Amino acid sequence: MGLNFRLADIDPLRTDVLSDDVAVLHLQYSTQWDGLAHVGSMFDVQGDGVPRAVYYNGFAAGEDVVATSEAEDIDAEAAVVHSCARALGIEHMAAKAVQGRGVMVDLRAHFGTERRMVGMGELAQALVADGVVVQEGDILCLYTGFADTLLAMEGHPDAAILERTGCVLDGRDQALLRWITESGVAAVVADNYAVEAYPARNIDSVCCAALPLHEHCLFKLGVHLGELWHLGPLADHLRRRGRSRFLLTAPPLRLPGAIASPVTPVATV
Repeated sequence: MGLNFRLADIDPLRTDVLSDDVAVLHLQYSTQWDGLAHVGSMFDVQGDGVPRAVYYNGFAAGEDVVATSEAEDIDAEAAVVHSCARALGIEHMAAKAVQGRGVMVDLRAHFGTERRMVGMGELAQALVADGVVVQEGDILCLYTGFADTLLAMEGHPDAAILERTGCVLDGRDQALLRWITESGVAAVVADNYAVEAYPARNIDSVCCAALPLHEHCLFKLGVHLGELWHLGPLADHLRRRGRSRFLLTAPPLRLPGAIASPVTPVATV
């Protein structure tokens, strides 16, 4: 929605002609950071045998992360139900000015553009083949080609094709989850919808998360996830030069109480 007007309509002595805009953003529609209030878990946080809905560091659903009807400071008559993170809002990530060493893993180069579940074995294979070293504090970027396929559809996504496109991490792979913990990565980024397969593969007779990698990273570790990043041009640039590392600058918008945020990442190579 746009607006333009002449200040002379208010004050005849003014010559200014002004314009302005209003934008309504879906914070997780495109290139984004997931905040720590995005995914929590049912967990016995008080040690009394009763699982409770909590987020990272035990912040409670309904108290620290609330829905529209639970928040006195949000318009309860709003047409769209939304949440507010009184704790763990994305503004805390923005305040830290996200910048660090990015490291690219080119999964497309090794496994193609067809849908494939990638566990620790496949990830290790790609790391060794390209001589990629992941160190503590790195921002791990996984290129699958998914965003390239999506952008080629020019605003008319074909869900059937996208469901068959690109690698996704196997969030049920315990070896992979252990590696994420032990590697000390600061964040995990991919060019697809959710980094991991959704829903995750079933485990018979076991109560578990539908998004186990989200649960592991956001809830247990405090490791942010980046989704739908346009990594293709950067991955191609790095591969042509036999490189995998770069300086990544990617602060989210400073949106108090927001669960997530759009981001415009910049790689300095």
